[in-house]
Amino acid sequence: MDRRQLLSLVGAGASLPLLNALPARAQGAPEKPKLTLGVGGKALLYYLPLTIAERQGHFRDFGLDVEINDFAGGARSLQALVGGSVDLVTGAYEHTIRMQAKGQDIRSTLELLRFPTIVIAVRKDLAGKVKSAADLKGLKIGVTAPGSSTHITAVHALVKAGLKPTDASFIGVGAGASGVAAMKKGEIDAISHLEPVISKLESDGDIVVMIDTRTEAGTRALFGATNPAACLYLRQDFIEKNPNTTQAAVNALYKALRWVDKASPEQIADAVPEQFHLGDKALYIRAVKASKDAYSKTGIMQQDGMWAVANMLKSLDPELANLESGLVPKTFEARFAAKAATTVS
Repeated sequence: MDRRQLLSLVGAGASLPLLNALPARAQGAPEKPKLTLGVGGKALLYYLPLTIAERQGHFRDFGLDVEINDFAGGARSLQALVGGSVDLVTGAYEHTIRMQAKGQDIRSTLELLRFPTIVIAVRKDLAGKVKSAADLKGLKIGVTAPGSSTHITAVHALVKAGLKPTDASFIGVGAGASGVAAMKKGEIDAISHLEPVISKLESDGDIVVMIDTRTEAGTRALFGATNPAACLYLRQDFIEKNPNTTQAAVNALYKALRWVDKASPEQIADAVPEQFHLGDKALYIRAVKASKDAYSKTGIMQQDGMWAVANMLKSLDPELANLESGLVPKTFEARFAAKAATTVS
């Protein structure tokens, strides 16, 4: 790949100084080969590249021994990173913006999802009167965890429809089977969640979908642009002390992205643990088909998408209303993904 092609790949997501910082030298051994990684709901398709990297030994391929801590939601994995109990996180990109605004230098190094793949749906028996986000007023909405991307996306939909964030109640239902159970038991009226939970509830006739960001069209309808979602993020001081380790982690997940892009939904279903299927492998394959186009093709975030996330947060959180424009470019370090594109087969 020549410099012109690399510029095209990175696009608006990186500056020339970052590209100039990409030396043509062999990668050194990881400074910290033993790592702890946090994730909030590993069985969700939102984090499929992580599962593939783990199951197919990609972390080992690049000299890493990674212990994965699975939390109830993305907000909790972020807390673990801030608290120092994990070294890196696969989580929602929006958390990096929030932390930058709080003076904590946390940055993404690889885009995993270019669309959020979050679906907002209503319980089927309420579908006759709840036809849009404006009709969610007064209802109980299930999310993976308060403060997680499923929660923030639902709040954004409310505000865009002219409601206040407090016009609905949000209940953490966790990931996987617990989210399905909450809807089936009638504990929630609507749900903002991810695959394969959504396909399971759709297949069983429990919900009617209102907002769907599994596709580019649905994402642009809600956010006005692409919307970088799942990513690999970590503290900048860790990046500075451990650049080879950071590159190795990015390489492993980038390799997983390339595999996901080429694999069939059936191959993907075969590659993940059986319990991820929620008891129905055919349904899981259907969920993969619905989400497959959302996975990043390059690992590089585009600035319009980054700003779409930032503008959403500015509109929802008074503390972010005056977010400094210079903080948004700092949330993504493009050089690691760009290097992975030139070195990882």
